[in-house]
Amino acid sequence: MADSKKNLMLMVPMLHQGGFERVCIKTARLMQEYYNVYILIFSSKDINFDVTGLEVIDIDVPAKKGTLNKVINVFKRVIKTKKIKKKLGIDISYSFGSSANYVNVLSKGKERVLTGLRCQTDMESPKQVRLFCKGSDQVLSCSKEIVRQLLKDFDYNKSTYIYNPLDVEDVKDKGNQDIDDMPFKGEDVKIISCMGRNDYIKGIWHLVKAFSIAYKKHPEARLVVLGAGNWSGYEELSEKLGVKGKTFFPGVRKNPFPYVAASDIYVCSSNHEGFPNAVLEAMALGKPVISADCKTGPREILLSESEYEQLIKDIPSGDSPEGAIEGSYGILVPDLGEKVDMDPDNITEGEKLLAEKIISLLDDEKKAAEYADKAFERAMFYTPERYKESIHEIFKRYE
Repeated sequence: MADSKKNLMLMVPMLHQGGFERVCIKTARLMQEYYNVYILIFSSKDINFDVTGLEVIDIDVPAKKGTLNKVINVFKRVIKTKKIKKKLGIDISYSFGSSANYVNVLSKGKERVLTGLRCQTDMESPKQVRLFCKGSDQVLSCSKEIVRQLLKDFDYNKSTYIYNPLDVEDVKDKGNQDIDDMPFKGEDVKIISCMGRNDYIKGIWHLVKAFSIAYKKHPEARLVVLGAGNWSGYEELSEKLGVKGKTFFPGVRKNPFPYVAASDIYVCSSNHEGFPNAVLEAMALGKPVISADCKTGPREILLSESEYEQLIKDIPSGDSPEGAIEGSYGILVPDLGEKVDMDPDNITEGEKLLAEKIISLLDDEKKAAEYADKAFERAMFYTPERYKESIHEIFKRYE
């Protein structure tokens, strides 16, 4: 009997480590019940996800530096992808991230094309956004804020949001695994954790500076930052701030969750996010969360519906509030800014406010415990089942 399933392609540049890569893998597994699912990637270098049982197609056109090389790369990727779409008879092609969106739109044939604008950085090139809107049958976002911005700034109304899936039990199971290099093991300490690569959008210098302030009042405090990159600059910053040996930058960990599970507070210092999976994962581990109010994501997670609507009413532009908001599910501090500043003598008001909120949770165990409970409650809202139903309903429109 012939296979009656439609053919779904999910497109992502790499499967190294990151939020939308994780969502791509999860989407593939959830949609295998309904579709023949193919994941198309541009490079298989440093795959860091379990792809067992998934059909992964590597077109082997990795990223290159230089404007001309980037343009040539796009054409190579488009030509290869167009051939594969035609050969496999793809019915729906859904891309994650700007570089994949380019290829998805420009390789469009008879299939329906869905693009994902998942982060504020995806919105910073109007020409690019207009191309994706024009070439897509629908634009999907993981944030209400991006849908609002598409309508307000681009008069585009074929967009919808769908929150990322969160497998709470899987995160909890991984968080319970033993690891050999647990930092500060056996010490009577309070650990602040963060998951984020060394990239300006993660704003880690803000966190290190804020931590150095909190450490002065709470010498039992420690900081653990997990993610890819060269952290030597942050080691040096820690030393200059007087917290050398109190901060730990272990780099990439295939399973970062035991480190977060061992912490007492989770902080997101990002200046750009789409819908921060790492925040939700920390909440699934029952950690009280403090997050910068970067353009999209955190406010929708940490505030209740009524709190969010009130914020939009008060500041319809979507700009960050001037003060902190102690929301129903976590604490929101103002956007901390994107200009990298490794000067230990330059501490901003935002960094001082972040330190103040970290100190407030270290000072008040009851408050921290209440936020931990509310964080877990909020995490349960983003179940894979809810995501599965929502994304399938969207795909069904284009079958």
